Amino acid sequence: MAQERLTMRKIREVLRLKWECGLSNRAVARSCSISHSTVGEYLRRAEEAGLSWPLPADLDEEMLFAHLFPKLPDASSRQIPRPDWSWVHTELRKKSVTLRLLWVEYREEHPGGYGYSQFCALYREWAGRLKPSMRHTHKAGEKVFVDYAGQTIPVVDPRTGEVRQAQIFVGVLGASNYTYVEAQWSQELPNWIGGHVRMFEFFGGAPEIVVPDNLKAGVKHACRYEPDLNPTYQDLAEHYGVAVIPTRVRKPKDKAKAEVGVQVTERWVLARLRNRTFVGLADLNQAIAELLDPLNGRLMEHLGRSRREFFEMLDQPALKPLPQQPYEFAVWKKARVNIDYHIEFGKHYYSVPYGLIHEEVYVRATQSIIEIFFNNRRVASHRRQNARGQHTTLAEHMPPAHQKYLEWPPERLIRWAETIGPHTAQLLQVLLQSRKHPQQSYRSCLGVLRLAKGYGRERVEAACRRALPAGICSYKGVKNILDAKLDQVAPEEPSAVVPETHDNVRGQAYYH
Repeated sequence: MAQERLTMRKIREVLRLKWECGLSNRAVARSCSISHSTVGEYLRRAEEAGLSWPLPADLDEEMLFAHLFPKLPDASSRQIPRPDWSWVHTELRKKSVTLRLLWVEYREEHPGGYGYSQFCALYREWAGRLKPSMRHTHKAGEKVFVDYAGQTIPVVDPRTGEVRQAQIFVGVLGASNYTYVEAQWSQELPNWIGGHVRMFEFFGGAPEIVVPDNLKAGVKHACRYEPDLNPTYQDLAEHYGVAVIPTRVRKPKDKAKAEVGVQVTERWVLARLRNRTFVGLADLNQAIAELLDPLNGRLMEHLGRSRREFFEMLDQPALKPLPQQPYEFAVWKKARVNIDYHIEFGKHYYSVPYGLIHEEVYVRATQSIIEIFFNNRRVASHRRQNARGQHTTLAEHMPPAHQKYLEWPPERLIRWAETIGPHTAQLLQVLLQSRKHPQQSYRSCLGVLRLAKGYGRERVEAACRRALPAGICSYKGVKNILDAKLDQVAPEEPSAVVPETHDNVRGQAYYH
């Protein structure tokens, strides 16, 4: 079966983790939820294509695939010389000798031999029959294990007086067992991300790899083979230059370090707080901090040193420096560009370049900024607004002439409304006039027109006839009339058709 091509987003992540973070192929494979042979294959293709990190800004998805998968002539049948695996196995024991070096030497002798990924796969298959896997020793500054404790602590919410159960976030560095603990109201994504930011600040640096359990906040799908990361979690990883490698499902050895850290936290921190009453998380976190310092300074009898001593000796010098600014929590969301070249986020509408109408884009939203991406490129940026139903529009996003370039000119909407009735057409004219740019009213106009599918043309026309004299000129207003069946009630006074020469009606000829 042919190998399924990776998405551009995943290919970029493979190259970033390998070339920027310096991870091994297996670590990259676990982070990206693919096989290590696939990682090796894509890295080989990228090297042969002459690519480097960062990728060129003008390299889109099709161009990247063209570089990685050039058309090759038909391969003829040939005999591939097989390496002497016994010799390879012996050479690997020597200092600084790697499989890649041995493969390069093999290809120098046999130019038509195995590719690097197949060379590695065949060797590991041969070596796997010789000896069992060895116990893994954590390298300095390599990994931090994060999880929530199963035990919670009751806390009085100072706003409501309600007693709530605080969740306990725990982070443990692999080499030194240096531990960070904090209390949070819940295990939801903002708290999960905030816990990582404060943990890195506590350590004074970032490790190479973060190993979480398959928590829903951090991992969208807890699949053994493809644990897809939450986009916000991946965004945080890129900000700090770390890789996220979730534990495998039903593999307790993967998270043994975290489970031991949680157990130590419950015994030496949480148990000592069992008889205290806390008002607010700040009160609880202050108490945790007072107990955390002696925990990290406590002598570990089986090692003869404290966690702090090991941290200062091993992990601290090896941690990556933190960015100048801490990560700002951001939400990612898919959106589709409407015919008015705006996308909706938080009930507010933000413009994008008009050429992206009907395209699917990604929205990255922080507390202050809305960024919009198409094909991994930022195409728009706006200050975040809270005004519901309003538009934020940049002049450079508008087409030079709306009627010439847009698929839905205003007169088309009015002609559609005329098939329902004259009052519906007049209501749409008022709607189009109510905005600085008619396109900003398209959503409301389409909403009114599509009411005819559910309620019938006669009822929609009757509702518009009642709405106009009452000054109701919105989709919600017309729908409320229909839901309340006011369109079926005779008005107290006859409703007059709004004259076509009314000052507030531009008329169909205006849009030509």
